[in-house]
Formats: sequence, C-alpha cells, structure tokens
Amino acid sequence: MTAKALRLSQLSPERQALVRLCQTINHGSIEDLEVRQSEPMFDPFPMLVKDVKLDGDEEQRPELALVDFVLADEVCRLLRLLDKMDSGAIRRIEVRAGIPRRILLESPDFGSGEVAMAGGTSEQRLASRGKKQ
Repeated sequence: MTAKALRLSQLSPERQALVRLCQTINHGSIEDLEVRQSEPMFDPFPMLVKDVKLDGDEEQRPELALVDFVLADEVCRLLRLLDKMDSGAIRRIEVRAGIPRRILLESPDFGSGEVAMAGGTSEQRLASRGKKQ
C-alpha cells in the first residue's frame, strides 16, 4: 500500500507560503527562517537571496500557475523536519529549480535524531555565539 501524495491545499497557510516562496525564488536561498510550533514564520521576514544566471533565461516552476499540486519529495521532507523541530530557526534553505534542496541547521546539540535541531530563538543562538568568542 502506498501513502497518499501530499498536496499544497493540505498545508497550513504558512507552509503554503514557504512552498510558494521557494517557487518564486527558483534559484537562491531563504535565510534565517524562524519556526514556531512547527510553522515557518514570516515576521520577521527571512532574508531572500536570489541566484541569477546572466547567460540564459530562467524558467519558473510550472506549479506557480497552479492552484493545487502534489508536493515534491524534498518539500515533504522539509515539512517533516519542521514537524520535528517545533521551534527555532533554519539558517539557510538552498533552493534549486524552485525546490528546497539543502538546509543548513545550527544547533549546539543535534543529538541522535535527524533533528534535535536549531533550538532556541535567533537571539539565544547569537548570545551563545558571543559567549564562545
């Protein structure tokens, strides 16, 4: 028996916004994304970095024109990481062809799980960095 494919319409508005942000950036990154109660937060708005190739036209994700669609495996994995994370921040989400491809997490302790993760607020992480220096 196969699991039913997850669709955009099944996501919270915040998660839908994150998927659409990846599609809009197309190539680049989302940096310092706050997460609260497993939901991406856009206040404060994360830093967006767009990678633009000057030697050719860049095609947008075809899903941008769709109201609903099945989510890519990478998007589903990102959502599972958010579920495990609960609260904290993701330092960087690298986006290629509108799909999140890599994530840079920062945490003093990753533990044995895939995500013991990026715990604490960005202010707490900055304060702990200052103590180490």
